[in-house]
Amino acid sequence: MPVILGIESSCDETSAAVYADGVMLSNIIANQTIHEAYGGVVPELASRVHQQNIIPAVQQAILNAKVSKNDIDAVAFTRGPGLLGSLLVGVSFAKAFALAKNIPLIEVNHMQAHILAHFIEEPKPSFPFLCLTVSGGHTQIVLVKDYFDMEVIGHTQDDAAGEAMDKTSKILGLPYPGGPLIDKYARLGNPDAFQFPEPQIPGYNFSFSGLKTAILYFIQNNEAKDPNFVKNNLADICASVEKRIATILLKKLSKAAQAYGIKDIALAGGVSANTGLRQGLLDLGAKHQWNTFVPRMAYCTDNAAMIAIAGYYKYLKGDFTDQHVAPLARMPF
Repeated sequence: MPVILGIESSCDETSAAVYADGVMLSNIIANQTIHEAYGGVVPELASRVHQQNIIPAVQQAILNAKVSKNDIDAVAFTRGPGLLGSLLVGVSFAKAFALAKNIPLIEVNHMQAHILAHFIEEPKPSFPFLCLTVSGGHTQIVLVKDYFDMEVIGHTQDDAAGEAMDKTSKILGLPYPGGPLIDKYARLGNPDAFQFPEPQIPGYNFSFSGLKTAILYFIQNNEAKDPNFVKNNLADICASVEKRIATILLKKLSKAAQAYGIKDIALAGGVSANTGLRQGLLDLGAKHQWNTFVPRMAYCTDNAAMIAIAGYYKYLKGDFTDQHVAPLARMPF
């Protein structure tokens, strides 16, 4: 079986992983804390930190996997979508490594890789299955017919669910990244304390811009009456916002599952690490007798393990690219 080195650098995590013999041997993730001071990812800073992290991350991944550089049969890398400067670091390193070792290059679509993370470990979904892919920049319902035969049947028309959480955290005065903090405070609050509107979007599509605006006006109106409103009600606000976002996502997913008659339902992407959303899917699955699949936390956020597993299945197909490949900020699904 091939030994695959995976490289991920689409945003602000530099990650390297090694997959072989049906086992993910390593998965190193170097996070970037420099963006906390700016309240969001600064693309130029992200690409510079990737340059500092890429070699140590790859070296550590190879050491942890207990293989040598000469054992690696192919390099899989994120071609897109993502921040162009960040992608360029990973793509350039992958090309150089493959050229030096005279081994194949495998380009990977970041969003497809999130879905294929379900095949790293057991249990694995059966084809066809539906996957709700939720991240900071994307919200999609995908009909997965095979490893690389995927159809987006629903998507966000504006903000993604992750953006809605991050913008809510900013409105609440929480530091970046806000998504994990909303999750943390939501565990302490009452999800029915406050009611936020549910967008009425046709089909399986989503919209979160209206919800974000509603939350902003809600906070402004209540702070005008009580300057300590957020401080005194933080946990309840976070719990109520989290519940509304999860409800929007899961209602659309349930609608799609019933329409397509599919019982294997998966969750992927960075926001799939959210406790309320994960539990909501499990509860809905029990109600509808679905087989539900949620990756381990380490495989939810951006990571090279999902790139390596996608690269493995492409390797089996002989689906390689060449040294002329360039990163794509926007990459067709």
